[in-house]
Amino acid sequence: MTKQKRIAIFGSTGSIGTQALEVIAVNSEKFSVEILTAQTNDTLLVQQAIQFNPNCVVIADERKYITVKEALAHTPVKVFAGDKALEEVAALDCYDMMLAAIVGYAGLKPTLTAIQHKKAIALANKETLVVAGDIIMQKAFENKVPVIPVDSEHSAIFQCLIGEGNNRIEKTILTASGGPFMGKKPNFLVNVKKEHALQHPNWTMGAKISIDSATLMNKGLEMIEAKWLFNLNAEQIQVVIHPQSIIHSMVQFEDGSIKAQMGLPDMRLPIQYALAFPQRIPNQFPRFDFKKAATLQFEEPDMRTFRNLALATDALYKGGNLPCIMNAANEIAVYAFLRNRIGFLDITEMIEQTMNKVSFIAQPTLDEYFDSDAEARNFAASLIQL
Repeated sequence: MTKQKRIAIFGSTGSIGTQALEVIAVNSEKFSVEILTAQTNDTLLVQQAIQFNPNCVVIADERKYITVKEALAHTPVKVFAGDKALEEVAALDCYDMMLAAIVGYAGLKPTLTAIQHKKAIALANKETLVVAGDIIMQKAFENKVPVIPVDSEHSAIFQCLIGEGNNRIEKTILTASGGPFMGKKPNFLVNVKKEHALQHPNWTMGAKISIDSATLMNKGLEMIEAKWLFNLNAEQIQVVIHPQSIIHSMVQFEDGSIKAQMGLPDMRLPIQYALAFPQRIPNQFPRFDFKKAATLQFEEPDMRTFRNLALATDALYKGGNLPCIMNAANEIAVYAFLRNRIGFLDITEMIEQTMNKVSFIAQPTLDEYFDSDAEARNFAASLIQL
């Protein structure tokens, strides 16, 4: 890279955003930070703005606007607030690539705006493609915008496909650690508390994705994301449990050959790869040592116990607005579980009831996706015991 690539980090105070800033700080000659956004963490947003001196920041929680504005009054950083400001800032010309790291459905509209303004996307928000993957990828195609995945699994598939041209994919194999409750049965899971569910064995992640990993919904969302990212049929997407998280995913081609991308579980690597693509840049991250490696294990996921993965598979095959409905119900259910309003197994029950309740639309418009999301959220919320 001969000149600095200008980066906008949407969701800069979360797990992906903070690790991206670590990568940028070490490679300041290659990247500049132009936009930072946060939902509620005004304290960290201000610290990041002072360190990286972006063009502007957005605090989505409008109640914290004055606090951020006053804290940055001595700097040239422009301060905006509110959800609408996320879309408005996404339309600015001051950046080259958006790192889309806002958690959940909230990341959809800013990402769509960036694509419509021909900005490259480093996609860390899987819900955007789960909710409206057909429309997002069609808009990216129309605007000739690259969408480079940041999720470790999709980054792995992306890397395996480099150089393969039009060689036909027989199947993609998404690996899953199995989460903190691998091998457990429902009589154990019924008593699970959020403190246990947040303890992922291999990855350090935010609360939402940690719970999704514990229920295996995360892998279900990734299956749907893979469909749209790589233009796959549902039959071409498989999940295998791999507790060590060394192989991040695999691609099997029509000749039976399998390519795998491997490495220690460290999200900075796929973040760096997406930001610097098509180049690889050196780093000091720990290396995997085959001489010291224990056995790598693989097994089928237990979809009878972890039914979220079965529900997501149904949504993958049926398509339409069903993944959108499922995602909305999951966000409400996880939110309720994290606030001790429902039990661990209730998450699945809420999602299943919502998927059965909200009307199915085979080929939704963008507005119908928005309506389906709102209806699913309202119904799921009504299931929570007051």
